Amino acid sequence: MGLEIERKFLVKNASWRDSVEDREPILQGYLAEAGRATVRVRAKGDRGFLTIKGRTTGVTRSEFEYEIPIDDARVMLETLSSLPVIDKVRHRVRCGGHLWEVDVFAGENAGLVLAEIELASENEAFERPDWVGAEVSDDPRYYNSNLARHPFRSW
Repeated sequence: MGLEIERKFLVKNASWRDSVEDREPILQGYLAEAGRATVRVRAKGDRGFLTIKGRTTGVTRSEFEYEIPIDDARVMLETLSSLPVIDKVRHRVRCGGHLWEVDVFAGENAGLVLAEIELASENEAFERPDWVGAEVSDDPRYYNSNLARHPFRSW
């Protein structure tokens, strides 16, 4: 079974930009949400993905991701996903032996910048960069599925 152990933080300044290794645009939408799982479609650059995520317990949840044709992903985003579609650019930044993903949101979530780090275990130690602010891992407002339903601009 695939597991995702992820912690999420607000970003307090732009000093991370000096260390960006790469970036990619992401469009993602939600096809189904139930109490136990969400089904997401994502277009990352020229690749498509279908992802099923389980309920979060602590900072861990089950995750199953499958590559699909990009044209299928685009059609699903346009015709099947709930609106608005999440529009963001993901930047990868290495710090202290870990790869951080910094998402700069656009569209209805413009102004929001979040940093995520995936860990091997919930209690794994990691270096916290100086540009990382408050942790929001336990705040459901910052889940992408909630940002699709309740965009940052409407808070």
